[in-house]
Amino acid sequence: MSELNKDDNCCLEKNISAHLKLEIPPETILENLSEKFKALSDPTRLKILYLLEGGELCVCELILALDKPQSTISHHLNVLKNAGFIAGRKEGLWIHYKLKNHKIMNIINVLREITQ
Repeated sequence: MSELNKDDNCCLEKNISAHLKLEIPPETILENLSEKFKALSDPTRLKILYLLEGGELCVCELILALDKPQSTISHHLNVLKNAGFIAGRKEGLWIHYKLKNHKIMNIINVLREITQ
């Protein structure tokens, strides 16, 4: 690649168009989206989402299915809940979780397909 001359009409300095910058969503939206992706970036959290795809499950069922301590599962559930992917309801001593929107599984499966 050749170096640019100072006299070249390159967009690097002065010609970056305002319309190009408009293609980028606002910083707050990008930060929020980044947090959503971070919530999906852990294998245990992905396993939880796959398990919840089949329907509502109690925390105790998730602990048994994943063979992880209650504190670990609770942490991951909290991350997923804060990201808006799951909802919980208390029943007796336990909380039952479900997907808030099954479309998240479509997104995960599309990512899975394009990376294979």
